[in-house]
Amino acid sequence: MIGIKRTLIIMACSACLYGQITGSVSNVGTTAASFLDIGIGARSLSMGGAFVALADDPTALYWNPAGMVNIQTPTAHFFHSPWLADIRFNHSAVVVPIDRSSSFGFFITSVSMDEMQVRTVKIPQGTGEYFSVSNVALAGSYARRLTDRFSFGFNIKYIQEKIWHMNAGGLAVDLGSLFVTKNSGVRIGMSVSNFGGKSAMEGYDTEVDYDVDETMYGNNDKIDAHLNAMKWPLPLVFRAGVSKDLIQSDIYKLTLAGDAVHPNNNVEYLNLGFEYIFRDILALRGGQAFLGMDDSKQGLTLGVGLNYQIPRGPRITLDYAYRSFGVFENISGYSLNLIF
Repeated sequence: MIGIKRTLIIMACSACLYGQITGSVSNVGTTAASFLDIGIGARSLSMGGAFVALADDPTALYWNPAGMVNIQTPTAHFFHSPWLADIRFNHSAVVVPIDRSSSFGFFITSVSMDEMQVRTVKIPQGTGEYFSVSNVALAGSYARRLTDRFSFGFNIKYIQEKIWHMNAGGLAVDLGSLFVTKNSGVRIGMSVSNFGGKSAMEGYDTEVDYDVDETMYGNNDKIDAHLNAMKWPLPLVFRAGVSKDLIQSDIYKLTLAGDAVHPNNNVEYLNLGFEYIFRDILALRGGQAFLGMDDSKQGLTLGVGLNYQIPRGPRITLDYAYRSFGVFENISGYSLNLIF
């Protein structure tokens, strides 16, 4: 228990120190791989993203990898969301328990869009060429229950961004912990996501012809050169939250959750949400995301879920999430869980 308390204190103090250093200044647009900021899972998103202390399904790999130990049987998760500006966002994850105390998992997140015409200042109607944009994150995960009330987990992931002839890649680590209090049953979760080095775009488009001395006549004005693109940090995010089953019986269960989030590319904010489950079949969810972020266009979140046991087959859960984005189009998300 002393070691567990030390771990929690270190993570909390690190977050406080980081917050004091950076302050509450918004650093929007100063990180690479921004697609890592997009939340996953219809269930968690419909609760306003308040999931770091709940984390009891395969979406735990994103929100808090320590929650994998709450999954008792092999489970697969699939999530699809049509994002803003006709962008497609997909996520798949698999969690396999090794024993009662440990689990491992794998997930892949992809962002893609239709090809677009290459346009230049001289040829605004299009050159006849087309380019594509895609982002992907691949991760392996492991979690272990150190005691009956404390668990710890991590992800090691590879991240790649690609646009036309250019690409950027790198490795990152996610860390998470989950603690359940003895008497009240309150769950306390903490996670650090996207801890890694900086990345920069590289590729064919950085190759240029360079004239060493433009004032000298007759010299070689087409010397092969390479542009060094600026490196940008990954979107580091620290989350700390609590959740509790406020009401629980054989017929229904009501869970409340709240997260405090500190990103390195924006101001701090809160996520709040609830989940009401009736007879373990129907779930109703709602929440509020990005509380305290004045410039955020995202607000109210709603969702519903259905749970069905196939006779002599896997259990299936279908979840739907609705998110309001103010002046932008509203976004829906769809999840499918297969529990074997």
